[in-house]
Amino acid sequence: MVILALSLIALGIALLVLGARLSILGAGVGALLGIGLLRMFEVPPDGSLWFILPVALAIVCALGAGVMKGLVDIVTLAIGALAGSAILLALPDLFGFLQFGLSEWILALVGAVIGAVIMRRFAQWSLLILSALVGALLTMRGLQLLLPSLPGTFASLLTLALAGSGIAYQVGWLGGGKQVPQA
Repeated sequence: MVILALSLIALGIALLVLGARLSILGAGVGALLGIGLLRMFEVPPDGSLWFILPVALAIVCALGAGVMKGLVDIVTLAIGALAGSAILLALPDLFGFLQFGLSEWILALVGAVIGAVIMRRFAQWSLLILSALVGALLTMRGLQLLLPSLPGTFASLLTLALAGSGIAYQVGWLGGGKQVPQA
């Protein structure tokens, strides 16, 4: 479990720093989706499936994003939909509100629609924001695996701070030296 936690933290930090590189974003979304699915199906966290599924989905999504660069619009739309689902499942879970039933499936579907619409309209900004959010959520998931007693409110505030820092760094406001993406 420690290896998974450290891997999630490393992938989260890579997303916060490197941003919208499709293969890294795909890997982050895959890992976050894997964690969400494991929690949704109430798989005990001590099994090897907790390592295998997030890593497998991260690899599949990273390879898929890397191979299909020619189909960037479709890939980014799909990543936006998956990220929207993963984010709308992960945020309430940080607060401990999720029960994983029919309402969570509906929440995942709504997140997918929102993510796809936002990705379509604001592609560059969406990739930047989604990569920061997914990076922050992965980092917190990893920290929560290492420190299970990490409180929900503190974890949520830290997630928002990490996401904001990732956005600020990627845009160039925190010494990243990058330019603001064009809308």
